[in-house]
Amino acid sequence: MKIADILLQDYDVEISNTRRTLERVPEDKPDWVPHDKSMKMGKLAMHCAMLPMLGYYVLEDDGMDMANRKRPQTDLTFTTREACLQRLAESSAKCRAALANAGDEHLSAFWKFSFGEHVISNHPRSMTFRLMCFDHLVHHTAQLGVYLRLNDIPVPGLYGPSADEEWKLK
Repeated sequence: MKIADILLQDYDVEISNTRRTLERVPEDKPDWVPHDKSMKMGKLAMHCAMLPMLGYYVLEDDGMDMANRKRPQTDLTFTTREACLQRLAESSAKCRAALANAGDEHLSAFWKFSFGEHVISNHPRSMTFRLMCFDHLVHHTAQLGVYLRLNDIPVPGLYGPSADEEWKLK
């Protein structure tokens, strides 16, 4: 089995979990925050929707220097739930296609993530993809689940049942 095939199994589950969480984001509370240091709910939802693009960049670019960006800054303005879900559909399809086309040699090559001369990480692309796409997406999707709970919105059962829903692996 190719590395990409293994990653795609997890990818499809994580995108489904993110979609199911984003489907519950209320349109009337984009500026709601649980704490002054927290990201606004609408911005967090859009961040989740656009995170697959970071995975795409890991797959398509030779590296990333945050001090000298080559990619445009992503607009994280939440307008509607449907627009957010559409952004997830677009970004996840683009990332999935790049992942499906990635060979083992490409995924084994090192990918440098830096801020100018400061190297943040320099790992094989497959590991960087897992850290910066999967782990990052899981973290923020779970964070969004807490936001839902604090607003009395049912939380989907993602990795097991929630207090509101049985577990549904899709």
